[in-house]
Amino acid sequence: MTTPTPRVIVPNTAAKGEIFQVKTIISHEMETGLRHDDQGNVIPRKIINKFVCSYNETVVFSVDLHEAISANPFFEFSLRATESGRLDFVWEEDGGAVYMLSHQFTVG
Repeated sequence: MTTPTPRVIVPNTAAKGEIFQVKTIISHEMETGLRHDDQGNVIPRKIINKFVCSYNETVVFSVDLHEAISANPFFEFSLRATESGRLDFVWEEDGGAVYMLSHQFTVG
């Protein structure tokens, strides 16, 4: 399994009150725990089970994920520009691994 790679597309600036799009994806194989290897052993479940986006430390988008989600989960959602600050993106994986990205955002 390769190391998951998170990516985001967010504008660097927006006018106060403007609604802007956020797009996120993480490259992840999302092993469901339902398949077997060549020797007949169950391949353990290893999926991204939670995604959270925070805007200046306030959670603005959160989702819990389960086995039915596809590999490389992609999310697109809208936010309203209220103040300059930081957007934090966190993906949590079974087993405790956490993948994070941050993006500075300016409201003008």
